[in-house]
Amino acid sequence: MMFWRSVVGKLWFTILLLVCFVLFILTILLLEFFQNYHILEAERHLLQTANKISEVENRYEDRELLLSTTNLIKDSASRAVIAWNEEDTLVAESDTEGLPVMNYDWFSSDQELSRVLTQGEEVKKVADLESSDTGVMVVGAPLSNGEGAVFVYQSLDTIEETSEQTTKIIFLGAGIAIVLTTIFAFFLSTRITSPLIKMREGALELAKGEFNNKVPILTHDEIGELAMAFNRMGRQLKFHINALNQEKEQLSGILRSMADGVITINRTGEILVSNPPAMQYLDAYAFENSPSAKTVEDNQHLPEPLKALFKQVITNEEESMTEVTLQGRSWVIIMTPLYDKSTVRGAVAVLRDMTEERRLNKLRKDFIANVSHELRTPISMLQGYSEAIVDDIAESKEDKNELAQIIHEESLRIGRLVNELLDLARMEAGHIHLFIESIEIHSYMNKIIRKFQGIADERSVELTMNVDNQLDWISFDADRIEQVFTNLIDNAIRHTNPGGSVHVTIDSLNGDWVGSVHDSGQGIAEEDLPFVFERFYKADKSRKRESSKQKKGTGLGLAIAKNIVEAHKGTISAHSKLGEGTTFTFRIPKDIDLTEY
Repeated sequence: MMFWRSVVGKLWFTILLLVCFVLFILTILLLEFFQNYHILEAERHLLQTANKISEVENRYEDRELLLSTTNLIKDSASRAVIAWNEEDTLVAESDTEGLPVMNYDWFSSDQELSRVLTQGEEVKKVADLESSDTGVMVVGAPLSNGEGAVFVYQSLDTIEETSEQTTKIIFLGAGIAIVLTTIFAFFLSTRITSPLIKMREGALELAKGEFNNKVPILTHDEIGELAMAFNRMGRQLKFHINALNQEKEQLSGILRSMADGVITINRTGEILVSNPPAMQYLDAYAFENSPSAKTVEDNQHLPEPLKALFKQVITNEEESMTEVTLQGRSWVIIMTPLYDKSTVRGAVAVLRDMTEERRLNKLRKDFIANVSHELRTPISMLQGYSEAIVDDIAESKEDKNELAQIIHEESLRIGRLVNELLDLARMEAGHIHLFIESIEIHSYMNKIIRKFQGIADERSVELTMNVDNQLDWISFDADRIEQVFTNLIDNAIRHTNPGGSVHVTIDSLNGDWVGSVHDSGQGIAEEDLPFVFERFYKADKSRKRESSKQKKGTGLGLAIAKNIVEAHKGTISAHSKLGEGTTFTFRIPKDIDLTEY
């Protein structure tokens, strides 16, 4: 079936069909021609024989000699009858079996043959005999003296045998012509289609991306020119596809490196191109609206905020902007129409994650508010107590000393606040300098615990410590890490009720040393945990102090501790349950590269 669909089969079949049709018409015409030719040739031969016999009859009077001469003149397959009258006839026999003997009465009774006897004309006729299975061809010629006629006839089988031989030769020639035509047509079609097959294979290779394959140029005709054009097309395709791939990779690289999300949308609202930041937004939208779809591939629909903005852009053909909040993040979306000459073919949306900017803006406002609040109280107290001294409200020396002590404490508080702000600013700007040295951890931690033992006993809080025996010497900045432990232990003691406990542990874990401070105090609410390391953040929203004599915090200690730990290439975290206690844990690598500091 594939052969008949191929060009070889079609071309071969077309040529063969055309040649067969021509040979068929030619065979019919040749058969008709040779059949008529044989009949005419037989009539001419028989008539010529009859005329010769007529001449011989005029020369010889001896009947025996006439008969023998007649047998010599005529063909052995034919029979000759010399009829002078009804009673006087001479018959020269034929070698053909089954050829009937016809007498004078038969010749004279025939309307056409009788003209030879009556009018002296030459007559030719093909006659069918009831006594024979085949017909005969009869010719008649008058005798020279006009007294009688010579009739010569033979069976039509002889003529048909000659025609059959001719027909066999014609059919044999036609068969040979068909065979030769088939071979020639197949050879010709193969020669024509062989380059086409090579080009088809080359086209399939081109479709697979193999542009280095070339079609061989076998001829210099139109097919050869087609092969040259095909190879030229392959080179041009390779050049243009490489150029397109370079442009695509360049565009893809630009899109991937962009901080903003980019989405290209066609006119029907289908997403054509998107980059990783845009995929974050699409995945977040898909997760929020269809929790079973974890990626945007599971939800191909354009998000509703983008869909509404897209309709507005397509309708008005102008840039539009909107802001949406999704999964706790703020996105600003700017969409611009894309034009195909004069018509809008789609739109491009730029998605900017403004969460960090909003957070920093909020931090800036909170920082100003917190600093103002932290400074307002001590300044107010300085102003109030100093006015009391100036106005002599405190009459005794003891009262004046008490007021002066309060003023002194508040000034120290302002100093601590300013110093911590400066330290935090330097740390966040990357200007922190660590003095890394090897520290014997057991004696180091004992010194820190002894510093807080008095405060813990005063508040009836049990302060304990446990250091891993496998740990001995560790490299870190002793002053900075002491600042971290001071802040964490102080917070733990101040937020633990009398009778509670604070436990400090130092462990070894996967190449890091881990320090943790656990207390059984009030705990931190779950909603406050993510913000405990931010500046000025306090879980006690009322900012009240339990005692004026209690050390007052600035809300910067944990932020400073986080920066110190991160400067040591470490991490810090907080875990707490309200009413059950809090655990602060930090991890620092044991082997810090001293060349970096």
